[in-house]
Amino acid sequence: MSPLVAVLLLAAGLSEAAGRILPLVSRRSGMSPHIMVGLLLIGAVVESAVIALWPVTAWALAGLVASAPPPGPAPSWTPGLIAPLLLAAVLAFPLLGPLLHLLLLVGVGAGLAAPLAAAAGLGWWAAAGCLALAGFGLAAAVDAVRRLFAAVLATSAQEPLT
Repeated sequence: MSPLVAVLLLAAGLSEAAGRILPLVSRRSGMSPHIMVGLLLIGAVVESAVIALWPVTAWALAGLVASAPPPGPAPSWTPGLIAPLLLAAVLAFPLLGPLLHLLLLVGVGAGLAAPLAAAAGLGWWAAAGCLALAGFGLAAAVDAVRRLFAAVLATSAQEPLT
């Protein structure tokens, strides 16, 4: 992974995390800045990891779908492939266009489908299906952890201090 791709992944993760955390901060006016920055940094690392794992997870799914092991290495991010994803992350802020965000994610997935199809020896539609399933699975896993974390924070905030 080139340094430019790593920086773009971190920027996309930071933007995605900010889009998730800012509504939380706006509802809880008493949140400490240290906690807010900590949540933002942790969220940025998690979102960056999820974005980085998307093509690798799709490649692993393609290996399960294909009758033979994929002949090529897993596709990786390039600056040209990740730049639209960075734009999608910027647009992830609530009420700024969830539909446009989804369309950009679909466009990025369509751009990743051709390299995945070539690397895995599948057709374009099968590769696109693997990408969609991998993206949905990663997003569902992160959302489940996020909801669990929010529930733990909510219950700990309701407990009386003694």
